[in-house]
Amino acid sequence: MTTGTEKVLLTVEGVTKAYPGVVANSDVSFSIREGEVHALLGENGAGKSTLVKMIYGLIKPDAGRMTLHGGAFEPAEPRAARAAGVAMVFQHFSLFDALNVAENVALGMENPPPQRELAHRIREVSEEYGLPLDPDRLVGDLSAGERQRVEIIRCLLQDPKLLIMDEPTSVLTPQEVDILFETLRKLSAEGTAILYISHKLEEIRALCDEATILRRGKVVATCTPREKSARELAEMMVGETLTPPERAAAEKGPVLLDVVGLSVPSPNPFGTALKNIAFTVHGGEVLGIAGVAGNGQDELLLALSGEVLSAEEAVSIAGAPCGQMGPNARRAAGLVAGPEERLGHAAAPDMSLTENALLSAATRKALARSGFIDWGRTRAFAEEIVAGFDVRTPGIGVAARALSGGNLQKFVIGREILQEPSVIVVNQPTWGVDAAAAAAIRQALLNLAARGAAVVVISQDLDELLEVADRFAALNEGRLSTPRPVKGLTVEEIGLMMGGSHGMEVAHAEA
Repeated sequence: MTTGTEKVLLTVEGVTKAYPGVVANSDVSFSIREGEVHALLGENGAGKSTLVKMIYGLIKPDAGRMTLHGGAFEPAEPRAARAAGVAMVFQHFSLFDALNVAENVALGMENPPPQRELAHRIREVSEEYGLPLDPDRLVGDLSAGERQRVEIIRCLLQDPKLLIMDEPTSVLTPQEVDILFETLRKLSAEGTAILYISHKLEEIRALCDEATILRRGKVVATCTPREKSARELAEMMVGETLTPPERAAAEKGPVLLDVVGLSVPSPNPFGTALKNIAFTVHGGEVLGIAGVAGNGQDELLLALSGEVLSAEEAVSIAGAPCGQMGPNARRAAGLVAGPEERLGHAAAPDMSLTENALLSAATRKALARSGFIDWGRTRAFAEEIVAGFDVRTPGIGVAARALSGGNLQKFVIGREILQEPSVIVVNQPTWGVDAAAAAAIRQALLNLAARGAAVVVISQDLDELLEVADRFAALNEGRLSTPRPVKGLTVEEIGLMMGGSHGMEVAHAEA
């Protein structure tokens, strides 16, 4: 941790970047000292990603200047940034499943050494920083946490002076987060500066020395995070007072989703097969399902949505078996789903918001009749989503890929909720979404449950599950623990369950 006597490493002065119709960054200035862990905070669309992409050489600023070690810093491409000592671990991993760890690391190096020497260096660095990793293992066989280690070690082999981390804990268990923080503190003590982006404000308070807060592309505040509460940080980001989601009293209704003996292979060669999954969800109830990425969450959503078929009796909606029904038939029966991958799965990137509204809501919102699309109704529904979920967009005619990640997330979740389903299954509903938008999405899910729907929330955000769920279960290697009431569960217990320490519960459930 920085003591305040270290030299300034990076200075950003008056940096501005504009795109047609939007100013992503406006006159942004801040500095980072050697060894400092510096948070970059802001709601979705605040300009965080644009700013770090300029520092990493992915895009060029329109105005302003940057200095590194006191000299001009104008990286024309990431290669130049890396040569100057700047490394970045992206939110989305850039790894090849069919290659091993050492081969993936080599692809990110300008002049990689021979494989045997590189494997030795990987073992050496992974042991030094407490990130155990086997250089000979296939990346496709690694957990999400281990994949992140590959990205981090690839950066550490470059001996960076500044390490940029974008949402680094979104795929980790609480225990893995502790390991990562130990590594980052060790790097900080050795003089490496860390620029840290996260929506998890308690993590920011625990780890970071200073914070720069962006709103609508401008710096609106700087602070020492540990001197602020998470709520104060969130309110500085959004510029308004936040209220926590409220749960309206709802009577427990009949079983609307019944899953028994659900076993299906993964459509992905490196995916996880589901093994004898069993649970029920009543109307008015929220079931929270946790699990580290790669343990069957995607497969579970596919099997419940109808994108992957199962035995007919394995899934029932309101008592009617539907295991052999496809997605449209299940939507007609009352079950809708929101997958984790918003761009490409939940939404077609090059289609407009209007067209994307049609894709999943045609059946339940009667947007097409006798083979003809009712574009007036479709546009009205798209406008309803944008207004109801505060989707920041120039209009419903823009392509889905033009929206920021958080705004697209609000659109796709809003599209499903506004269809008033009897059952909704969502995977990572607030992933990459700022505090205000996350609170709005959680409130909308709770409101849906209060109106009698059965809600299944699959998430890696434990705080989210503890906030919205009535009962909790954990996925590990395709098996689901016995659902338990959330009341009385601790984060530590949940973390262990996510890591697989629920073998007895699984065995009991299978018996």
